[in-house]
Amino acid sequence: MVSIEQGLHKGPTPARRTAGEKKRRQALADHAAGHVPGEGPVPDHASKVDRFRVVIYLCAAAHSDISGPRKECTEYAAAFGWNIADVVEDRVGLLPPEGREGLTRAVEMVEKREAGAVLTPCRSMISTIPQEYDEVARSVEKVGGFLHVMDSDRARPHTPC
Repeated sequence: MVSIEQGLHKGPTPARRTAGEKKRRQALADHAAGHVPGEGPVPDHASKVDRFRVVIYLCAAAHSDISGPRKECTEYAAAFGWNIADVVEDRVGLLPPEGREGLTRAVEMVEKREAGAVLTPCRSMISTIPQEYDEVARSVEKVGGFLHVMDSDRARPHTPC
């Protein structure tokens, strides 16, 4: 029979990490902080690691209200701990993506490393045509970032996507 009181009077169990395990964990932490073994001293832990930055991209007709999608994108970025580098709005309606100055500017921000991604509330703000959307996504990836869509258009009937 096993006693249920066994272990109730003991204190917390000590960590069972070996010296090798501690060294491996420290190496992982150093690597995550940007230190490559054999390349000088370990960086100061007080050095700041920048948060991921996104540029929010919104597109709509000239007189439509896009404050809702803008707020949703801002809250979404905050939930992931992302900094917002800029909010770019195109008020040109359904022009093809290559004809939109704001979208071009958003992609350029990724290229200049001012942001790591373009965040948009729905695919149709980039393009309703799959080939055009894919082309924009490839162009953002080509410059080192990614295009992030919050939701599919079907899940958002209340917003002007």
